[in-house]
Amino acid sequence: MLLACLPGLAAALALVLCASGVERTVAAAGRAVEARPAASHQAPRPDIVPRSAWLDQGSRRAQPPPRYDDSVVAVFVHHTDSPNSYDCADVPRIIRYLYAGQTGSRDWDDIGYNFLVDRCGTIYEGRAGGVDRAVTGAHTQGFNHRTTGIAALGTFMAGVDVPKPMAESIAALAAWKLGLSDTDPRAKVRLTSSNSHSRYASGTTATLPALAGHDDGYMTSCPGAALSARLPEIRQLAAHLQGRTT
Repeated sequence: MLLACLPGLAAALALVLCASGVERTVAAAGRAVEARPAASHQAPRPDIVPRSAWLDQGSRRAQPPPRYDDSVVAVFVHHTDSPNSYDCADVPRIIRYLYAGQTGSRDWDDIGYNFLVDRCGTIYEGRAGGVDRAVTGAHTQGFNHRTTGIAALGTFMAGVDVPKPMAESIAALAAWKLGLSDTDPRAKVRLTSSNSHSRYASGTTATLPALAGHDDGYMTSCPGAALSARLPEIRQLAAHLQGRTT
């Protein structure tokens, strides 16, 4: 009688083991789905000329260590309000002149912009601290934390042409820096003002474009009407470079 029951017991045991294996497989699959990271939108890092190309030992001033934020979630675009008819080979000298003005008459500890872009599309490292890091700049009063300042070399008031290489490099740089925090360049972000001399009283949380003009955060005509008019196009290109399709 016992022998007759063995096939039935074996079958039942096989069913239990099979069910147990299926449950483990399903559970493991579920864990794998849960563990899979969300898609990120990191753009490639563009070529960046280091600050050593424009700041020689004789021009360097003593300065405190760089300050850092946890991430960069917004970019402010500026213009330097300087002549447009420069030879791109002279840009290191021009940036050195800007640095001397900001650290001299303004008594800043370093150049305020994190990056500068010339009319040929060349990107230069500005403020010290490392281009890959979230360096706290001095470019947009009240909104220097968790942001990057990109300055277009020149003056871009209404009617002035914004060179295509410059606009494309601003987009590429913004796409890369914002991609490190997976921020869509077309989005709005919330930033808290740290200075009542900005457009918002200190402590006020404002909703601003992730790729903004200087005038979005401060009472100024910077980055000029012509460059401001190009910002929607620059946002779209930056989003495309991040691989965003919608």
